[in-house]
Amino acid sequence: MCTAVTYKTKDHYFGRTLDYDVSYQERVAVTPRNFPFQFRQAGKMEKHYAMIGMASMAGDYPLYYDATNEMGLSMAGLNFPGNADYKPVVPGKDNVAPFEFIPWILGQCKNIREARTLLERMNLAEIRFDEHLSLATLHWIISDREASITVESVKEGLKVYENPVGVLTNNPPFDYQMFYLNNFLSLSKEMPENNFSEDLELKAYSRGMGAMGMPGDLSSASRFVRAAFTKLNSVSGDSESESISQFFHILGSVEHPRGCVHLGDGKYEITMYTSCCNTDRGIYYYTTYENSQITGVDMHREDLDGSRMVSYPLIQGQQIWIQNINETNGMHCSDTTRSSL
Repeated sequence: MCTAVTYKTKDHYFGRTLDYDVSYQERVAVTPRNFPFQFRQAGKMEKHYAMIGMASMAGDYPLYYDATNEMGLSMAGLNFPGNADYKPVVPGKDNVAPFEFIPWILGQCKNIREARTLLERMNLAEIRFDEHLSLATLHWIISDREASITVESVKEGLKVYENPVGVLTNNPPFDYQMFYLNNFLSLSKEMPENNFSEDLELKAYSRGMGAMGMPGDLSSASRFVRAAFTKLNSVSGDSESESISQFFHILGSVEHPRGCVHLGDGKYEITMYTSCCNTDRGIYYYTTYENSQITGVDMHREDLDGSRMVSYPLIQGQQIWIQNINETNGMHCSDTTRSSL
């Protein structure tokens, strides 16, 4: 299961966790403007906006989990089992397969308004990438600097919701998730007052009691509440370091430690990676379960007018700085090059 959030200081940030039990060799992938996308039903897109994000590579084709284009529009697909319902090909519609949805939108749209226009004539079609890959049951969050929407293809058709919290998890459907927040309207970042009884002298005995009752489990509905509360109450400076640090702390509130979600047969769901993209600068940051050091890939350091995909494997091993050892004598526990923001 997964959580996606947006955040804005001076710049705009978009990212997600991927919570799962198996890796598909995800990589940070940069798709330049002239990489040809051959869509199964919607024709060929030879020129488009460049994009960067996390993808599983099928040959040289990026199966994006989340991505941001050079105009700052971002998109992520999150698991939506039991509710996602894709349709047969519909004549007269733009029939787009789920695995094509992210490049279809990000390749052509620079903001939410343009994405909404494309969605009006689009049908999410029941088309697999190939016979070896199952059809991923997903719903999506799409965001620019000013707004977010959630897109769900369900039995009733294609639903597009305004997403005022800029957060998405998994089940239930998004409108139920938003309604669920009503159960927690008493949560506060402030210290609580005694509303229990005037006859009792009750006092707060610890900081943070204003958020007493916030769900702490790892279910998608509880993560939605926790991520929304944390994101909407977050305070950060405007520097890049402060902003991305705060972003990773927001998503840290919903991380899955190994052992807490048992899937049977000795398998556990963990937070395999956490991402944070500065959508204004096109820099994609990430951490992995075994590597809590933030690593970045800058799309503008690549040839965005090219036609060949560029991808980087994730740095998985923990990067530890031993502070009281002279650098010439092995200060680093890793050979990874370091740089400061």
